[in-house]
Amino acid sequence: MYGSVPRGTARPGRSDLDLLLVLRDEPTEADRADARLLDAALDREFDQIDGAGTLLVSRVQAVSDLERHDLGWFLACLCTPLLGADLAVHLPRYRPDSLLARETNGDLALLLPGWRERVREAGDREEALRPLVRGMSRRLVRTGFTLVMPRWNGWTSDLREMAEAFGTYHPERAPQMREAALLGYEPRGDLAVLRAYTDDLGPWLAGEYARVHGVKAPRP
Repeated sequence: MYGSVPRGTARPGRSDLDLLLVLRDEPTEADRADARLLDAALDREFDQIDGAGTLLVSRVQAVSDLERHDLGWFLACLCTPLLGADLAVHLPRYRPDSLLARETNGDLALLLPGWRERVREAGDREEALRPLVRGMSRRLVRTGFTLVMPRWNGWTSDLREMAEAFGTYHPERAPQMREAALLGYEPRGDLAVLRAYTDDLGPWLAGEYARVHGVKAPRP
């Protein structure tokens, strides 16, 4: 488990439930379909959560050299074991350095075209825009934070604290990041917010990230 539920900061009826399943073998399309059914059932049956999201990865991928400073770090440092062996024992101790910054969030530029397409497909439907605002807000705040993480020399999972840390080093962008942090917790289906993300804050952040830390190693 990861996110606000294991951290103890979840808000009943407003926070989502985040799960990571590490399978012995490579996940199949049938596995992913089952995960989507699980997420839908959890969201439908439990009023305490606002949605559920289940990630599927293989054990080989989770502890691979390529994923050591991305998925491996995420598993070791941000996940709480619920069932099965704790794979963190197979991973190193991590430091908030530039390598970790690059491999965790150095792929924002690759995401932006897909974000723009999802915004276009959502149109002006509030129910479709709201989850986009939440997801993109969180990703931008986390990316902004890891941009400055080596200088801040630490880690936090609190979006507001992330935004404040970012604003210390980039005051000209601090208001945008603070708003994104708020929307990560309290999203609204606002098309103007999404366009500001995809056309202004996102491209600037991707460019600055590449300049400071470089670009994330390509994945298959």
